[in-house]
Amino acid sequence: ETFRVCNELVDDMGTVTTDEICAAIKDGFMETRCVLEPAGALAIAGMKRWVASTNVRDQTFVGIASGANMDFDRLRFVSERADSSETMLSVLIPEIPGAFRNLISHIEPRNVTEFSYRMGSPDKAAIYLSYQAKGMNAETRLADTAGVLTSLRQAKFVVSDLRDNEMAKAHLRHLGGGRAGVPNERLIRFEFPERPGALSHFLDALNAVGWNVSLFQYRNHGADIGRVLVGVQVPPEQPDRFTEFLDKVGYEYELEDDNELRKHFL
Repeated sequence: ETFRVCNELVDDMGTVTTDEICAAIKDGFMETRCVLEPAGALAIAGMKRWVASTNVRDQTFVGIASGANMDFDRLRFVSERADSSETMLSVLIPEIPGAFRNLISHIEPRNVTEFSYRMGSPDKAAIYLSYQAKGMNAETRLADTAGVLTSLRQAKFVVSDLRDNEMAKAHLRHLGGGRAGVPNERLIRFEFPERPGALSHFLDALNAVGWNVSLFQYRNHGADIGRVLVGVQVPPEQPDRFTEFLDKVGYEYELEDDNELRKHFL
């Protein structure tokens, strides 16, 4: 019935990101002191995206922001992802005295919101860095971030913009320790159903093939899915069994073997 009504009445549809939904929840709270659920905040997020993409001005728009089915534990995730001014970077710097200070000189006077480092090489240091870009709107913040990236690259730093890297934002920023030379490691980002037995089902499928877990990172976000990053040691001569294993698990997944952050942090 919902599809029938929408098919008759909806003129256009658009998509928004998880971060944009979180920012919309924050917008709703700041304006009304009401905490919307993610689905309820979609209208605000979609309206902001549409206005930004069409560049319309001096008109009035109405978004129907319904629903308050918000789990308290999910607020932690929302608050982490709601700051649209925050830019997250990965930067490789020389492992020499003064390199940190040189790096920060290209960020100041912007506010640094996160900084994570652990020695992993005698030559280069891999840094997680988040800061708040300057500007009151998305356009000026994008321009500011572009300027920071250019400045860092001109200073010969190897820098990656992580704003769209889901593995970095959901998992690696929460991992401790340093890099490990794990042979034959495959890296997979799963969406586990948030219910009893979901982990046991995964482990049963893993035990059936006899492979070792080399990394496991999970953090509850109060949603109906669990975001899990897994490393599994898969013999290189068994690619077909790896596919069969993923099919047997049956969870949504994304292969992260080629994620650029793997070589820097894992």
